[in-house]
Amino acid sequence: MNSKVKITETVLRDAHQSLLATRMSTEEMLPIADKLDKVGYHSIEAWGGATFDACMRFLNEDPWERLRRLKSKIKNTPLQMLLRGQNLLGYKHYPDDIVTKFIEKSIENGIDIIRIFDALNDVRNLEVAIKATKKAGAHAQGTLVYTISPVHNIDHYLKVAKELVQLGVDSICIKDMSGILTPYTAYELVKSLKETVNVPIQLHSHYTSGMAAMTYLKAIEAGADIIDTAISPLALGTSQPATETMVAVLKGTQYDTGLDMELLSEIAEHFKEVKQSHSKDSDLSMVTGVDTDVLIYQVPGGMLSNLILQLKQQNALHKYEEVLKEIPRVREDLGYPPLVTPMSQMVGTQAALNVITGERYKMVPKEVKDYVKGLYGRPPAPISEEIKKKIIGNEEVIDVRPADLLKPQFEAIKEEIKEYYEQEEDVLSYALFPQVAKKFFEYRRAQKYKIDATLVNMEYMTYPV
Repeated sequence: MNSKVKITETVLRDAHQSLLATRMSTEEMLPIADKLDKVGYHSIEAWGGATFDACMRFLNEDPWERLRRLKSKIKNTPLQMLLRGQNLLGYKHYPDDIVTKFIEKSIENGIDIIRIFDALNDVRNLEVAIKATKKAGAHAQGTLVYTISPVHNIDHYLKVAKELVQLGVDSICIKDMSGILTPYTAYELVKSLKETVNVPIQLHSHYTSGMAAMTYLKAIEAGADIIDTAISPLALGTSQPATETMVAVLKGTQYDTGLDMELLSEIAEHFKEVKQSHSKDSDLSMVTGVDTDVLIYQVPGGMLSNLILQLKQQNALHKYEEVLKEIPRVREDLGYPPLVTPMSQMVGTQAALNVITGERYKMVPKEVKDYVKGLYGRPPAPISEEIKKKIIGNEEVIDVRPADLLKPQFEAIKEEIKEYYEQEEDVLSYALFPQVAKKFFEYRRAQKYKIDATLVNMEYMTYPV
């Protein structure tokens, strides 16, 4: 008999990142936080991914303050975040001192579980983050980034899983960012993992292809311990299967979650209103239904919407289908990297450039060149000498852990932003997103100045000379 299946609720992170372009504000989250805390979820994913950047860039919010405010309301349910290994929440590798400090501060401010992944499944890029998480006393979840290619098979994932367990992870998540994990493959993968490693197995998928709920069910039958779901108003499409649906499906079985449908219904009512308030937002994801093309191109929904935006800006939207077909070719050229941040952005941009310029690799972004040089880690499959020559000429390819080449930065950055410094967390915000953070710091200072000026005026009016 399996124990009850546990559920991680994604509505405060991946659900609105997938369907609302990460635009849900803290003020929209806090009124329902108490009820979310009462459900009995395994965890609530509330931070990380694109939320950190979006808080500052689009909402003029301090992401650290969001975390603290959520933690003050959600005291019984573990708060979870998504972290891109040595990339943290940015798009490049950061020095070990920044990675360690970022994790320490995340846990200090309220994070209990950190899901740590590397876009290439290069475990070397996860070591520092896993060790820092364990040292700070939080739950370190290692991640298998799921994709399909000639080199990505069950044996590959079992090898990575064993390496993660050797590093001391407390659990393993299968991260199916494109929604391409089929039900019977999920059964085989989870069963093999349960026979190979002795840690809980969690499954994260997206509903993009329409399969995720069926995939969850077969994974559960194979022994999956935890699944990621989203409360129904922000479920489906490029988000996760609906929480209430999975709770109902499992009710009365040996996998029964034990969660209260009436309480979930009350939570859903709140998010119906939130969704409605964003319904006219032109930045919302354009992929809200089932898109079976993902099974051909393996392109996650968020990548599709970014691609459409890029092509619109270049007046090349008519080349959309051509770019879609170019994406698998670029991915093959680059050694079959999984299409997850930051690799999805690199592959998508390169494919678009190849089509728009009319010549493959005539223009190559710096990030793609760095990837081919080995600065993001080892490609899953070797890159041919011909492709290397096209992209980086005769430049050297490294094979060391990329972060070994980076010098410590924390103290230097702290000095650089002393004009804006209010907390150690500010150093980390700036380290990840310098321009965005500086603009936010200026906004924050301006807001405080306005408040101070108002108080001065009030004092003057109350006590005239």
